Amino acid sequence: KQWYQRRVAITAGINNMFTGVQQGYKYKMKSVYAHFPININIINDNTHVEVHNFLGEKFVRRVNLLPGVTCKSTGNKDEIMVEGNDVENVSRSAALIQQSTTVKNKDIRKFLDGVYVSEKTFIQELAEE
Repeated sequence: KQWYQRRVAITAGINNMFTGVQQGYKYKMKSVYAHFPININIINDNTHVEVHNFLGEKFVRRVNLLPGVTCKSTGNKDEIMVEGNDVENVSRSAALIQQSTTVKNKDIRKFLDGVYVSEKTFIQELAEE
């Protein structure tokens, strides 16, 4: 039973690598706020993200994206895209951005502000032959 579980995990990892090279992974993230608008700046050749004015704080949150991951603005208000070939690095980078905006010492049922993943998709869809 254990060898089968390992085999399934290895097969899934290899399939994710093929999908990443052929199509790429894209996570769309939206900033959600009730009162203070959250400003997101993408700096250093699309490899670093700065989050300003979270809950009205002056503190600037900086997130370094993992290797092979870039961040772009979608053109829509309060929305960014995290893209890359490795699904693990893309998802971890999106998680780092989301975790940088966690609300501390307040009721999380009331304070829902933050940056959240809104869509998981591929950069380029494969053409059906």
